[in-house]
Amino acid sequence: MASTVWKGYISFGLVSVPVRLFAAAREEHVSFNQIHSECGGRIKQQIFCPQCDRVVERSELQKGYEVEKDVYVTVNSDELKTLEAESSDVMEIQQFVSLDEVDPIYFQTSYYSAAEDSGKRAYNLLFRGMTREKLAAIARVTLSGREQVVLIRPYDQGLLLHTLYYPAEVREVGEYGHDTASEVPAQEVALAEKFMESLRAPFEPEQFQDNYKEQVLALIETKRAGATPRPGSEPGPSRRQGGIKLQSACGFAQRGHGFNAAHAFHR
Repeated sequence: MASTVWKGYISFGLVSVPVRLFAAAREEHVSFNQIHSECGGRIKQQIFCPQCDRVVERSELQKGYEVEKDVYVTVNSDELKTLEAESSDVMEIQQFVSLDEVDPIYFQTSYYSAAEDSGKRAYNLLFRGMTREKLAAIARVTLSGREQVVLIRPYDQGLLLHTLYYPAEVREVGEYGHDTASEVPAQEVALAEKFMESLRAPFEPEQFQDNYKEQVLALIETKRAGATPRPGSEPGPSRRQGGIKLQSACGFAQRGHGFNAAHAFHR
């Protein structure tokens, strides 16, 4: 059984829906420990203070915020704890918005919600109403001592929650957004659209696999069995070399040749 992340009520108006939250996704990767190559022992990391020239225990540590070069304001855990939002079991909906108004760049962490027995009818009404109107709800909730803004939206046969980044947490990058200002000939745009149409397909996430993870696990099993791993006869496909030769294809079309998807790909 999945572990509950939060338990409380989704509240709007005079309606309260008792729910539980469960983590909807987590990153999976192969984890390694650091091993000393000479003896095979696992490395133990220690915390070293160069000013005192000695190893220190975790109980001696405190947090410090650098306000100037090498100048820190220190705070302790008790001071920070007084600033945490009070624990609450109410997730209060602030407003309903059109789902397409919220850019996915603000999505942070996803949670499934499941109604308690006493709230199944109200949960179903909320789900069906939001689905029909294509709405999402913006709410506030306290998770792990921090007040979070969340988006609630219909997904499959339930309500999915996304914690949202605050606007100040969404980075601005100076190099971004300057590559689409110049005009492009309509013929090249039309050709690009044909390429896109030739690759168009329903999104089926099951067809995508973490090949690197599988190869790493296979390597580990091979070595565990005492066999010597053999390098692959051919390197994996290069992302730099693969894909669509769009500029070459555009030039090909401009020389009077018809469109052929075969010319778009590296062989």
